Amino acid sequence: MTRMVTILFLGLAVASPALAQAPQAPPGALYCLKMEPITGTRIGSIMCQTREQWYADEIDLDAVWAEDGVKIIG
Repeated sequence: MTRMVTILFLGLAVASPALAQAPQAPPGALYCLKMEPITGTRIGSIMCQTREQWYADEIDLDAVWAEDGVKIIG
């Protein structure tokens, strides 16, 4: 039984590695991140910008991608 549990946990660790940084994409690609809900609502939104636009807004895309990254367009 212990061996079965060990194999299960190792399988989960290999099958779902967390991304340490945002995946590379062609220039001009849009990186979409989940945004916090605004005051008065519980519904969050998704914002898509280029890597350069995130940098201009002082957002470290590589640091937040694992938690808030949704998709890449382009």
